[in-house]
Amino acid sequence: MSGQRWPDRLWIVRHGESAGNVARDLAHAEEADRIALDVRDVDVPLSERGRGQAATLGRWFASADEGRRPDTILASPYIRARQTAELFRAGGGAPCASPTLVDERLREKEFGILDGLTARGIRSLHPDQAEFRRLLGKFYHRPPGGESWCDVIFRLRALADTLSLHHSGRRVMIVAHQVVVLCLRYVLEDMTEEEVLAVDREGDVANCSVTEYRHDAGARDGAGGLVLVRYNETAPDADVTAEAPASGAAER
Repeated sequence: MSGQRWPDRLWIVRHGESAGNVARDLAHAEEADRIALDVRDVDVPLSERGRGQAATLGRWFASADEGRRPDTILASPYIRARQTAELFRAGGGAPCASPTLVDERLREKEFGILDGLTARGIRSLHPDQAEFRRLLGKFYHRPPGGESWCDVIFRLRALADTLSLHHSGRRVMIVAHQVVVLCLRYVLEDMTEEEVLAVDREGDVANCSVTEYRHDAGARDGAGGLVLVRYNETAPDADVTAEAPASGAAER
């Protein structure tokens, strides 16, 4: 046994553009308080552009050697993430026949009473929460019934243990959400709050973008670990969603 504790390759992918992303951008354009959705967040599907982004990502990976494609796919239980994973497979992105593994720890950050609100809506309908968020910052602010980034990180530390224990030596792709991508970077790279928020300020994690790590036996003072190869990279011919305005609670 080699003693390797991590996957050989790890790709973290944000889902394709969703109907929720489209509705959010429209709500901002109309200066509305609420995002017009009539389904649970977990049930929000991909938009047509999002379906195309996922298929394009699959074709991009299909053009690479098999050793540079995932043999295991883990996905958030949210429909938009599962659809992205299946369209990626259909595009030839994964040579494996095994099913996508759904892991609830990869779910979207929960927004509680702020769910479905724009930044304007939070200031208008929950000014106390807007002030708490300003004082605490998004890393620590937990709205009633929701999660902070720290809460997301807590469950992702358990997911990292699963990667180490059950997927060492494999080529693993994770399909999830913007906050999950950022919080996994925090966990895997031993970031500080300031460092991960600086990455966040650089701009949105693009729909169907790829963040990739490779195993390096010499990393972490010879103990071995995952090293960042690329961040937030989209397929060369992808129909990239334009970056949204600052979205308050609507980080999905």
